[in-house]
Amino acid sequence: MAKWRSLTGLITGITLFAWVLALILGQSGSVDLWAGFIPARMSGSYHLLHAVPAWLTPLSATLVHSGLMHVAFNMVMLIFCGRQVEAVLGWRMLALLYVLGAYAAAGAQFLADVTSQAPMVGASGAISAVLGVYALLFSRQVVPKIGPIPSHVVRALWLGAAWIGFQYASGLMMAGNGYNIAIAAHIGGFIAGLIVARPMLAWVYRKA
Repeated sequence: MAKWRSLTGLITGITLFAWVLALILGQSGSVDLWAGFIPARMSGSYHLLHAVPAWLTPLSATLVHSGLMHVAFNMVMLIFCGRQVEAVLGWRMLALLYVLGAYAAAGAQFLADVTSQAPMVGASGAISAVLGVYALLFSRQVVPKIGPIPSHVVRALWLGAAWIGFQYASGLMMAGNGYNIAIAAHIGGFIAGLIVARPMLAWVYRKA
């Protein structure tokens, strides 16, 4: 894809369009249930009619956001980290990374509370995976290693902790609006990014 037609830009545009459309149609609250990830739906203990199939909700949830601050900060982080990761891995690997991050985030949130009926919404879980790869590729701050954990992984973990901490703080500020603080999802997505970063690099540059 040409730079001006990057996958990062496409994901950003689609996500913003989905949020604006829900806002215009007055469906911002209802769409949380229709398209958000609800752990109890996956366990079969909660059922909804006319909703996105449960197995697709880890992806559909990335298009749903609880407010302007939520979607704006997520998209800024996606653009900042995503375009640089895409430049290294290519748009196909970025697409795979984003999907893996979305499902890893949903899986972690499911394991945290399989009976929860609270919808998890937002792209931050998928973005966490992108951030994990970005942290390993581009973090340059010199930090000491911790025991057997090498310095570059420590740097990545610090960046991940800062991202999750900011998400938590944002969630607290928006708690009155029913915003669900999906800490497990952020951690799951970030760890997924750390795990697949090197295999993806090895695959992309296997003929180099």
